[in-house]
Amino acid sequence: MSTKTKKPDKHWLYQHSVQDPEYEIQFMRRVYRKARGRRPLKLREDFCGTAVLACEWVRKVRGGTAIGLDLDRQTLAWAERNNSASLGAKSARLHLEHCNVLTASDWESDIVAAFNFSYCVFKDRATLLRYFRRARQTLAEDGMLFLDLYGGPEAQVIQEERRSVEGDGFCFEYVWDQESYNPVTGETICHIHFDLPDGSRIEKAFTYDWRLWNLPELKDLLTEAGFTGVDVYWEGTDHVSGGGNGIFRISHKGDDARSWICYLVATK
Repeated sequence: MSTKTKKPDKHWLYQHSVQDPEYEIQFMRRVYRKARGRRPLKLREDFCGTAVLACEWVRKVRGGTAIGLDLDRQTLAWAERNNSASLGAKSARLHLEHCNVLTASDWESDIVAAFNFSYCVFKDRATLLRYFRRARQTLAEDGMLFLDLYGGPEAQVIQEERRSVEGDGFCFEYVWDQESYNPVTGETICHIHFDLPDGSRIEKAFTYDWRLWNLPELKDLLTEAGFTGVDVYWEGTDHVSGGGNGIFRISHKGDDARSWICYLVATK
């Protein structure tokens, strides 16, 4: 999308402010190769939205194939127009499917990825366990499930956080709005707003009605689902800024950061 001739829409803004498919692909391939001794080729991106991860996989991984699953037809159509179309002949190795991840067909894959905390839409234990079991069933015998999670005391605070973003020469403000948190149920409602350089705002561009699961809960559920191992990859600390340094390594302890993001990798 040309930001010089047209105001970018919310999907374009989301991709440039939230997602980093190049890093995530490098991370998944590194972890998989180290554990399995071979290159992963088949990716399934659950809750794929605009499928930018699946598209980048097809673009970057030689011989790689990808499947993206999502319930939102309009977002999948946007993905086809704006992401899949740019792949050219490589788009033949990409399949986007409008379906529920709980009842998806048996597309065997080396990796199933559910990023951007998307699985938190499942608020009860039975449904999340059902999803993890289903993901495991569709993995190859040496497959892996990759998740991300955020947490810490700051995740339970009513607040707004903003940061400046530049994408293709277009500057805007990304606003993460934690509207509510229920400590009894763990339920949280969050929004993403975008403040544009012309002074306008895309209010509630995205709204999330989630349960904020914690790490021990997820590890227990993944083990119960039949995964043989669950590793937590914790982000290191930038000792200059005090924030994260973008480097994730296996950790059995983590730290007492007020807010954090980690990856969970479950092996079949």
